[in-house]
Amino acid sequence: MTVVESKRPAEETALGSDEKVRLLESSKAVGSFNSKIWDKSFQDDLRQEIKNAQPYNWGTIRDLVDPNLLQEVRREIETSIHFTQKETDIYKVNQSGDLANLSGLDDADLSKLPSLVKLRELLYSEKYRDFIAYVTQSGKLSGSKTDISINTYTKGCHLLTHDDVIGSRRVSFILYLPEPERVWKEHYGGGLRLFPSIVPNVPFSDHSAKLVPQFNQIAFFKVQPGFSFHDVEEVKVDKHRLSIQGWYHIPQEGEPGYTPGEEEEWIKTNISTLSQLVNSPLQDYEFPKIDRTPLSHYESGKLDRTDDLLTEDDITFLSKFLNPEHLTTESMRKISDKFVEDSFINIESFLNDEYSSLLKKLIMDKEFNYDCPYESVNVRHPWKTSLPPHKWRYLYIDGKSYTNFRNEEDIKKALNNPELPNFHQLLSSFADKEEFNCEAKLCELAIFLQSISFKKWIVQLTKLVILSEQLLIRRFRPGKDFTLATTTEVNELLKTIPGFVEAILECTLCLTPSKGWDSGEVGGYELYMNNQDDDEDDDAAIYRADDDGDSVLINKPASWNSLNLVLRDENVLQFIKYVSWAAKSSRWDISLQWDVKSEE
Repeated sequence: MTVVESKRPAEETALGSDEKVRLLESSKAVGSFNSKIWDKSFQDDLRQEIKNAQPYNWGTIRDLVDPNLLQEVRREIETSIHFTQKETDIYKVNQSGDLANLSGLDDADLSKLPSLVKLRELLYSEKYRDFIAYVTQSGKLSGSKTDISINTYTKGCHLLTHDDVIGSRRVSFILYLPEPERVWKEHYGGGLRLFPSIVPNVPFSDHSAKLVPQFNQIAFFKVQPGFSFHDVEEVKVDKHRLSIQGWYHIPQEGEPGYTPGEEEEWIKTNISTLSQLVNSPLQDYEFPKIDRTPLSHYESGKLDRTDDLLTEDDITFLSKFLNPEHLTTESMRKISDKFVEDSFINIESFLNDEYSSLLKKLIMDKEFNYDCPYESVNVRHPWKTSLPPHKWRYLYIDGKSYTNFRNEEDIKKALNNPELPNFHQLLSSFADKEEFNCEAKLCELAIFLQSISFKKWIVQLTKLVILSEQLLIRRFRPGKDFTLATTTEVNELLKTIPGFVEAILECTLCLTPSKGWDSGEVGGYELYMNNQDDDEDDDAAIYRADDDGDSVLINKPASWNSLNLVLRDENVLQFIKYVSWAAKSSRWDISLQWDVKSEE
C-alpha cells in the first residue's frame, strides 16, 4: 500500500518505560476523533459493511479526526519534511527519507512535528485500535509495534499491485491528506484500487473496486495473504496526493491479546509476494509461461557451429527484412567483437527502410485508429493478457490458441491442452481482414525471426549455438502495463548438452512508433541490473530494484527499430518499467529467448 513497503519494512519501535512520547490515554484520544466512530450502531454497520465488501474485507471512513489537527499535520509535513523522488520496478514516489517513519526520532525532530506525533498517538491509542480490531474482525492489535510513514504522490507517481504481506502485519491503513479545501477528483488518478483473486495468490488482471481519496478519509483492510491485492493508480495531474499510511501488527509480549508463538507461526505460514512468485505451484498460473521449445534435429544440424554459417541464399533472404548495413562482413565482425566482449549489444535501424516504414505505418494505424482494450475481458484474438498482475501485465501474442484467462477454468483448460506456437497458422487466420493488418505484419516478422537464416545470423554474431527458443509479440499500454524485475532460469533438460551455457540469450526488437521516451519520465524502458542484494532485512514483498544505482547494467529507452542482444545469467534482473499515462503511444516489441551452448 505504501512506498516504505517497496524497499524495506518501516522501522519498528517497541515502546517501553523509556519511550520518548507516550501514547495518549484512551480517554484523551476519544475527543480528537469524529464522535460517530464510538457509536455502537455505527460500528456494527461498518463491521457488517466490511464483512460484505468486495473483492475482500475493507472499509473507509470520512472525516475521521479533528480537521484542524490534520491541517496542522499538513503544514508540519510541508515545512519540515523534505521529499525526494525515488523509482524502482514497482513504484515511482516521493519519499521523505529519514523522517518517513516517526519511530526513533530525537527531541529536536519531534519538536518540529508536534501535530504529527499527536496523530500517531491517536492512531495507535488503545481505544482506536480496539475500534479497528472490532470492525475488521482482525483480533487484538499491537500498540507498541508502531509502523507508520509519510509519502506524497505527484504527477507520474504510482505503486503497482501487491498484497502487503510482510512480517506480522495484521491491518493496513492509509489516511489521505490532499488539499482540504478542494475535492480530489477521479480523473486526477491516485486512487486506491483493489483486485479480486482468481485463486489464492493469483489476482485478476483488473481491479474491481476503487477509492478516490479525499482529505481526512481513511481506508483500511485486514491483511489477507493471497487476497488483499491492491495498488495506487498513477497520479495524472500536477497535484500532490499526500498521505499517512501504516500497519497494525500482531500483539507483542506483554500486550493484551498476545499469544506465544503466534507471530512466528503467522510469518512462517504467510509467505511474501516475492516468495509466491518463485513458488512452483503459483507458476502454474503464470501466463505467458517460460517455455522455450527445443529446436528440431534439422535446425540443430544447421546451427551446430558458429563460423561461416551464412550462405548467399541466407543473405538474400535476410536482406528482405534486415538493414543491409548489418549484413556486410565488416559490420558483422564489429558487432560480434563487441558482443563477445560485453555480452550485450544494441543495433539501431535493425530492419531495412522499406520494411520498417510499412511496419511503422501499420502499428501507428493500430495505435491511433483502433480502440485499445484496457480491461482484460475486452481483450480479443489474437491478443492475450499476461498473469498475474503482481508480476507483470501486458498484451501478448504467442502463436497459440486464444485464451482470455478470465477465471480458473480458462487457466486449467490452457494447462491441460499444451500446444506449440504456430505463427504460420495464426498469420493465415488474418487473411483479408483489414483490422488485423498490423497483427499480420507482426506475425510475418515473428516468422522471419524464427527462421533458420536469422538464427544463423545470431549464431555468427554471438558465437553461441541456439538450442531452444521462445518468441512473444508484446504491447505495453500507457497507464497499465509493466513487468517487475525477475531473474531467469535455464532449461534444466538441456543442461547435459556439452558446452551448455548457464545463461539465456535474450533479444528484444523494440518497435515503439512514438517519440519522447529518452528521458525515462514516461517509463517503458528496459532495464538490466545486478541482483547482488542479499540483505535479509530488506523487504521481500517485491523484487529488489534501484534504477539509479551502480547496479544498473543496461537501461534502454523504448524506441523504433532497435534490437537489443543480451546474454543474461541468474545474477541479472530485468524488467520493463511501467508505462505512464503521459506516453504518446504503447510500447511495442518482439521478445525472444534462446538457450545456448558454446563451442569454447
